[in-house]
Amino acid sequence: MRMSRDATAATKRRILDAAARMLRERGIADTSIADVMQAAGMKPGGFYKHFGSKEDLVRQAIGAAFEQRVATFDATRATEGEAAAIDAYIATYLSDAHVDHPGYGCPVAAFGADAGREREAYAGDFHEGMEQLVERLGGADAATREAAIRRLCLMVGAVVVARAAGGLPLRAEALAAAARSVTGATA
Repeated sequence: MRMSRDATAATKRRILDAAARMLRERGIADTSIADVMQAAGMKPGGFYKHFGSKEDLVRQAIGAAFEQRVATFDATRATEGEAAAIDAYIATYLSDAHVDHPGYGCPVAAFGADAGREREAYAGDFHEGMEQLVERLGGADAATREAAIRRLCLMVGAVVVARAAGGLPLRAEALAAAARSVTGATA
């Protein structure tokens, strides 16, 4: 029995959500098709009905991971305004919850190094996602782009350092120092 288009799209979305989460938790090399399909509640054989290869899945999952981050920002901006959305994004980004749960956080901090190693396959998708983040962090025009890039770099670096520090005091210090710096980062 054939699935309806809506059911097929919902199934693909479930697979992409599982893949986006697992890529952020494990990285590209340690995320297998079988594990993604199991996490999505499906059998591995159904994978090729939705994706041509693991590379295709990863490319689309990168897009889904960035899309999730951007959608949250855009929802806040729509209800509270640009400045409040930036402040909320920074606070959420530099939080213990983001450090502790990479599967639901920023793909740059979670597996940006992996994407860099696999540059030929994923550079375009990662670049597009990072550009969306830069724009939302205040880099919509040339005058504010540098400050937005600085914010992103500081936040990503702080989260990577905090994750590496584990329970050491450096974890909290890195997040606090970055928060002070990014809120003061202007063009």
